[in-house]
Amino acid sequence: MKTIVCHEPGVMTLEKVKNPSLMKQDSVKIAIKRIGICGTDLHAYAGNQPFFDYPRILGHELAGVVVEKGAHVSNVEIGDIVTVIPYIHCGTCISCRSGKTNCCTQMQVLGVHIDGGMCEELIVPSSYVISTQTTLDEASIIEPLSIGAHAVRRAQIQQGETVLIIGAGPIGLGVAAFAKEKGAKTILLDLNEERLRFAKDWAHADEVLLPSEDNECSLRGLNNDELPTIVFDATGNQNSMTEAFKWVAHGGKLVYVGLVKEHITFFDPDFHARELTLFASRNATKEDFDTVMAALSSKKIDANAYITKRITFEETITYFNDKNYQTNKAVICL
Repeated sequence: MKTIVCHEPGVMTLEKVKNPSLMKQDSVKIAIKRIGICGTDLHAYAGNQPFFDYPRILGHELAGVVVEKGAHVSNVEIGDIVTVIPYIHCGTCISCRSGKTNCCTQMQVLGVHIDGGMCEELIVPSSYVISTQTTLDEASIIEPLSIGAHAVRRAQIQQGETVLIIGAGPIGLGVAAFAKEKGAKTILLDLNEERLRFAKDWAHADEVLLPSEDNECSLRGLNNDELPTIVFDATGNQNSMTEAFKWVAHGGKLVYVGLVKEHITFFDPDFHARELTLFASRNATKEDFDTVMAALSSKKIDANAYITKRITFEETITYFNDKNYQTNKAVICL
């Protein structure tokens, strides 16, 4: 079968390897049909993904069709369209025991810590495979949207709150969509006007905002002279994540959805004066996948519009080499 290997930053090759053999009775073999490209993949290719070793087969936003299953597998059938929960957890550590499998102490994420799905066939333990009742395109965006759904669940948004989402990329859009579903007023901040126009349409954002010399004044102008009670930073940018503390109302929450391989600092007197709550939001859980699938089923999420670029498997290396990533969501189609 064909697979794509990232050997080191900036170096990818298309290779032929032996098709995997189904060995375990609780495993599922999937013919991969869609692979979403996300910021994690781009950062790994660029050499600035913090949880990464080379060489690695990338790919964790996956959709495919079950072609074989072990004798003990009952949750999927051959021919099912499926997605994959790519966060392989131990099940016994302190976070797993409390249901927080998304931040397992021994986390192994497909395409990051272990080889992922940029290949024609993949074998996965059945407990991480979900039959979706969706199209392949819809199944391919469940994982990235689950990241946003998880962040929103972490923040415990209340009806009528004002929420600022910094970064109108694929993850920020998911945050905005699920925050809106919780009844929040949503404001999206991004450097790119085209992204903001897309966000206004796709995520039904109440307001969009370009950065200015006085972001605080601009935010107050959109929110009855008050700052947002919850701020999500989905940029993965050190400067943005540092500045984000300034845009949170007294008593509010700051949620880091994006990840950066740097130190983040803040001015403690201001942090204390506002009695801020700082959250990290990592990965997602089965509950978040269920939330996204329900939204897709009810047509609250438009998968066709969310995916803005489709490429073939053979075009993948050129796509990474060209570094022309000005699209919302690129998906590899097999």
